Amino acid sequence: MDKPEPRRLPLHLKMLVGFVVGLVAGLIVYSTQPDARWVGFAREYVTTPIGDIFLNLLFMLVVPLLFSALVVGISEMGEVRSLRRVGLRTLAYTLVVSSLAVAVSLAVVNLLQPGAGVEREVAESLLTQSAGRANEIVQSGQEQPSGVEALVGIVPNNLVAAMSNNSAILSVMFFALFFGIGLLLTDTPAARTLKLGFEGLFDVTMRLILIVIKLAPYAVACFMFNLASSFGWELLVRLSAYVGVVLLALGIQMFLVFPALLVTLGRKNPITFFRQTQEASLMAFSTASSNATLPTALRVADEQLGLPPRVARFVLTVGATANQNGTAMFEGVTVIFLAQFFGVPLSLGDQLLVMLVCILGGIGTAGVPAGSLPVVALILAMVGIDPAAIALVLGVDRFLDMCRTTLNVIGDLVAAQVISAGEPAEEGPAASAMDDEAAVAEAHPS
Repeated sequence: MDKPEPRRLPLHLKMLVGFVVGLVAGLIVYSTQPDARWVGFAREYVTTPIGDIFLNLLFMLVVPLLFSALVVGISEMGEVRSLRRVGLRTLAYTLVVSSLAVAVSLAVVNLLQPGAGVEREVAESLLTQSAGRANEIVQSGQEQPSGVEALVGIVPNNLVAAMSNNSAILSVMFFALFFGIGLLLTDTPAARTLKLGFEGLFDVTMRLILIVIKLAPYAVACFMFNLASSFGWELLVRLSAYVGVVLLALGIQMFLVFPALLVTLGRKNPITFFRQTQEASLMAFSTASSNATLPTALRVADEQLGLPPRVARFVLTVGATANQNGTAMFEGVTVIFLAQFFGVPLSLGDQLLVMLVCILGGIGTAGVPAGSLPVVALILAMVGIDPAAIALVLGVDRFLDMCRTTLNVIGDLVAAQVISAGEPAEEGPAASAMDDEAAVAEAHPS
């Protein structure tokens, strides 16, 4: 009789184990012998190189991931000619609501400043431990143009050069958006084949990123050892404050912004809406994946909300990749928190730049667990923060991932409700009661 295969520990639990091991080892070193020679040797020749290899693998894949995801996401907005208007309205809605979401998160993190107060000397010393990479990143960040030059610089004159420069990621995103609009407007067999090619590029890149993410537990342990051995117990206090700020920002979006959108644009009672969508909420929270929750969200939109299938199916399918308010908010809070923690000053212009990249990054982020981590690392490098700083959030990322995925899925359903409410009824401008009867008849055909 064959022995059953031993159950493997899920990746998020492995990451938690790596987080705890690195944290405990670092705290022990900090409390006993922080200046020992072997500690410096371990950082320089063991923990830092392992972390650098992990980050380099992410950076190697994040540009093709974002590029292909943005091209496909935008081009899908007009996949069905009869939904071209719905696609444009969905795109406009996504950009406006995502901007509002990131603005809320930036306001909260700047008001509460969970990362402020760390000793500047200690933070700066840690930023220079990564074999010179942090210095190169900071120097590239200082060379960033400002004002009109920054605006002009968003339009690349050399796409290959922009792809090779982390600080020029906005130029890559601009070209991806521009190219995606071109695919949306070009309905030829060759263009459809080209779109399939970008979908294949996205699938392959995602598969490779999922392989790289499996190395995350070891990288997290190394990152946390470096951080904890430098910052000690203050690290736990700051981390708790960070989690609280992320949850507060997500709560404002979920329980203030979304109800306002439902009442004003969606013509829907928020209490009724949240009751009808609770199954999708539970599925999103448990799986931490927008893609895995998509079938449930489609069924909820049809059976519970009674939305027109053609509109709901389009909005929810695109939204699983493009309309990710929770992800954009998480990225914004994380970047500003880490900037505060490491004493990297970000001007209003820098924060607006972070906001823009978070919005576009939300469109290009894969709807799978830990799908936003490569984007966060890229944004950190762009604003002059050592990407190794993501170790601070990886240990609690699974819980926050579950929370932000719930917001993503509910945000998609809110978008479907709002877009559906703006569509003209087939019976004409009838009363809301007639609209409800039509929705019920469409959701439950005889």
